[in-house]
Amino acid sequence: MDQHGIPARGSRGPGALEPWKEMSAEELEKQYSPSRWVVRVEPEEALRTFSGKGTEATKNAQATRRCQLHAPYGDGKGDRMDIYFPDVQSEALPFFLFFHGGYWQSGSKDQSAFMVDPLTAQGVAVAVVDYDIAPKGSLDQMVDQVTRSIMFIQKRYPCNEGIYLCGHSAGAHLASMVLLASWTEHGVVPNLRGLFLVSGIYDLEPFVHTSNNALLLLTLEDALRNSPQQRLDVAPAPPAGLACPILVMVGEHESPEFHRQSWEFCQIIMKTISQKC
Repeated sequence: MDQHGIPARGSRGPGALEPWKEMSAEELEKQYSPSRWVVRVEPEEALRTFSGKGTEATKNAQATRRCQLHAPYGDGKGDRMDIYFPDVQSEALPFFLFFHGGYWQSGSKDQSAFMVDPLTAQGVAVAVVDYDIAPKGSLDQMVDQVTRSIMFIQKRYPCNEGIYLCGHSAGAHLASMVLLASWTEHGVVPNLRGLFLVSGIYDLEPFVHTSNNALLLLTLEDALRNSPQQRLDVAPAPPAGLACPILVMVGEHESPEFHRQSWEFCQIIMKTISQKC
C-alpha cells in the first residue's frame, strides 16, 4: 500500500475482493463522498466555494470572450453547450470540450467555464457541455448526450485541429465512456486527439450501494453497462478511441477509493493498448 491506501502494482491477485466490498456501509459512504475529503475548509463551504467561483468565472468569460451561448447540439431542451472562441478568426482550431461534475445530479455549464480565459488566450476554442442530470436524465441518456455533443462539434467544424475531451468527477466518467463509442454507427468519426480525466469513477458498482444513488437509481445492470473499466477489461478488441493520448488524474487528497479507481482504470487502459500493439 502507498500513503493513500492504494494497492501496489500487482498486489491484488486474481480473485481477490475489491477493497470496497470489505468496507462497512458507513466507510463506503465516506469513500464516495468527495466533499468530506477536502482539507482546507468544511464540506459545505467547499461546495459553495466551488460553485461560486465557477459561476463567477463563467460570467466573466461570457462578458469578455467571443462566444455562442446555449448552442443546441440536439433536439432536447438539455442538449446545449456554450462555445467560446479565441481572437483568431478560423474554423481550423483545436477544440476543448469540458463535461462538468456533480455526481450526475448537480452542476451545469453555467458554473463550469473556469478554463476559458487561459485556453482561448492560447488559440483554443472551448465548448462547455450541458447534459440532463438526474432525476430528469438517466445515465444512459447522459452518455448519449456527450457522444452527440462531440459529433456536433466534428460536423460543424470539420476542419478542426483536434478535439480534446476533459471531464471532472461525473464528467470524467462521461468522457471516458466515449472510448467505447462505435463512431462508424454514428456516421462520423471525430478527430479525437486527447482525453483529460480528472477524479472520475470508472467502475460504478460501489456507487450503487451509496446514498448518492438515490436520485440516479442505478441498478447493478445499469452500473455495469456504464462502467468503462469493466467493459474495457472484457472488450474482445481495443476500441478505436484508445488511439489518442489519455491522461488519468486524481486529486492528492481524494479518498483512497478515488485513487484506486483512477489507478486501476489507468492499468486497464495500458493493458488494452498493449494488446493493440
